[in-house]
Amino acid sequence: MEETGREAVATAVQRVAGMLQRPDQLDKVEQYRRREARKKASVEARLKAAIQSQLDGVRAGLSQLHSALHDVKDVQQSLANVSQDWRRSINTIESLRDVKDAVVRHSQLAAAVENLKNIFSVPEIVRDTQDLTEQGALLQAHRKLMDLECSRDGLMYEQYRLDSRNTRDMTLIHSYFGSTQALSDELAKQLWMVLQRSLVTVRRDPTLLVSVVRIIEREEKIDRRILDRKKQTGFVPPGRPKSWKEKMFAILDRTVTTRIEGTQADTRESDKMWLVRHLEIIRKYVLDDLVVAKTLMVQCFPPHYEIFRNLLSMYHQALSTRMQELASEDLEANEIVSLLTWVLNTYTSAEMMGNVELAPEVDVSALEPLLSPHVVSELLDTYMSTLTSNIIAWLRKALETDKKDWVKETLPEADQDGYYQTTLPAIVFQMFEQNLQVAAQISEDLKTKVLVLCLQQMNSFLSRYKDEAQLYKEEHLRDRQRPHCYVQYMVAIINNCQTFKESIISLKRKYLRSAGEDGVSVSQPSMDGVLDAIADEGCRSLLEEVFLDLEQHLSELMTKKWLSGSNAVDIICVTVEDYFNDFAKIKKPYKKRLTAEAHRRVVVEYLRAVMAKRISFRSPEERKEGAERMVREAEQLRFLFRKLASGLGEEADGYCDTIMAVAEVIKLTDPSLLYLEVSTLVSKYPDIRDEHIGALLAMRGDASRDMKQTIIETLEQGPTQASPNYVPIFRDITVSGLNVAKLLK
Repeated sequence: MEETGREAVATAVQRVAGMLQRPDQLDKVEQYRRREARKKASVEARLKAAIQSQLDGVRAGLSQLHSALHDVKDVQQSLANVSQDWRRSINTIESLRDVKDAVVRHSQLAAAVENLKNIFSVPEIVRDTQDLTEQGALLQAHRKLMDLECSRDGLMYEQYRLDSRNTRDMTLIHSYFGSTQALSDELAKQLWMVLQRSLVTVRRDPTLLVSVVRIIEREEKIDRRILDRKKQTGFVPPGRPKSWKEKMFAILDRTVTTRIEGTQADTRESDKMWLVRHLEIIRKYVLDDLVVAKTLMVQCFPPHYEIFRNLLSMYHQALSTRMQELASEDLEANEIVSLLTWVLNTYTSAEMMGNVELAPEVDVSALEPLLSPHVVSELLDTYMSTLTSNIIAWLRKALETDKKDWVKETLPEADQDGYYQTTLPAIVFQMFEQNLQVAAQISEDLKTKVLVLCLQQMNSFLSRYKDEAQLYKEEHLRDRQRPHCYVQYMVAIINNCQTFKESIISLKRKYLRSAGEDGVSVSQPSMDGVLDAIADEGCRSLLEEVFLDLEQHLSELMTKKWLSGSNAVDIICVTVEDYFNDFAKIKKPYKKRLTAEAHRRVVVEYLRAVMAKRISFRSPEERKEGAERMVREAEQLRFLFRKLASGLGEEADGYCDTIMAVAEVIKLTDPSLLYLEVSTLVSKYPDIRDEHIGALLAMRGDASRDMKQTIIETLEQGPTQASPNYVPIFRDITVSGLNVAKLLK
């Protein structure tokens, strides 16, 4: 208390200090004192009222406790009196047992009297119920069945109450009403038949379906009532609960399963398109059935049956089971595609579950997959494995067919621009297109995988194509008369390479979703390299064909016959031009390469003839005549190849300039300037070697041994660096050892 008093004084001091902080507040001390006095009086009044209220409550509580005590004593006394009365009345209760038994018998007799009419009319009711069931009057038949069951169950219940262990009487009642269970089973059979045809019945006679549902609903109510009574009495009549609602859904489930399984009309042996037909029938039946269920059947069932949701679940489960069965079969590649396309796309599309007539009750996004991801993955693996084998076989067959065309006596076909071609690229890429279109129907990922597979197999195929083209060339070289159209078909093979390139680019552009996906596929440059190699080898084969025909005429160059007026170069030009009439059927990129290579080869062969030391000029006049002839023939060749390269953007006059440069060395009249002229030639053509210079000097015929050796040794001391754009030409020209040895003699 003292501590509380001190806290109160300290608080009061703080409050007074807060009110008297300034001198002018001293004038209000009396006003502050009166205000605090009023507050104190108010607090004291509230405190007194609260204490008085508490005291009143305590007083009232004590009064009630006293009253309760008196009541407890009164109850205790009353219980003692009841206990005494009960002990005195035990003998009286024992004497009333006979009355109790009489009451029970009276209750049973009352029940028997009440059901007496039904008991005697049981055979008649049974006959009527049978007739009504056979006539299809299901509601009336069920009403009579309910009367029979009610009479039987009432008698059995009374017997159960009398003596639940008396099985003899219970059996007697059950046997008397024995036909009741058979009637119930027969009626149930009729109900199940209607439910099995419910999708047809609801369109033709919805009233019949409604009657069936009403009967089932009645039985459900009876089941619930009997189960409730069982909790109280333990008695359950025979055949209960019937659970007809549960059986109804089981019947519908079996019906749906049977309907799905029964749609397979064909087998693979009878029809290659059996699976497509089977899946299309399923799609049509399921869609039609669900539309009927949504628009008509829901009107025949109570809302709490959720008949459409349950039917949707049944169809989905039946479809899933059927798809699993189909997936477990040994399906071919096209059948796997049909199945996966249907499962992954068609099922959720507007053609089926996504149909507007099923919305909004059917949410395709909420449907579980018909096939598990594992099964889908296995099917895709099987499909890719089968497709790989098929593509390899198709490509091999296509190549074999194309090879047969190569030996035909007729010219290959030409495209709209007149370029020779075979059907191989069209066949190959049509096959790729078909498989990619099929894969695209399933998923984007599968489409990309198939594209990668096609490109990989294309890479392997091109290697075989290259080998076959090489064998074709070798076979021709054994007998140049066969095949008859070798040149034309080799042109077609070269053109096919360009077609393959363009088709690969087109295929990737069409079936790759983005440029970034290009990295997952086979590298385009690698295939371009193989195709270029095939085309280049084809071009070399064609040029070999040309130069085999030119060999005789090339051997006339730089001979006495040539100097005296041979027309070898004229024949060479005519022959080359004639071949290039066929080469005009080569597509531009490769024709440009072929023309440039032919130009280079002709010049190289010409220079090889110069270096072969077939002739040695004996006089300045011969040297002048030979040099001028070389210049004329260089111009002739230049004119020819300009004509052949027209429109190709190919400018390679430098090749013929080489002949002119060599002619200048031959034409030189002052031997003292020979070193300077040869130096100019070497600086212009850095790949020229000392044996070339020796052969050239030997052809002049006027250079001494010392001059030859001096020129060669001097040039060897200061080799010239070639420019980056220089195309070597002397590198391919060899001078025989015999000739080189003679140079220094």
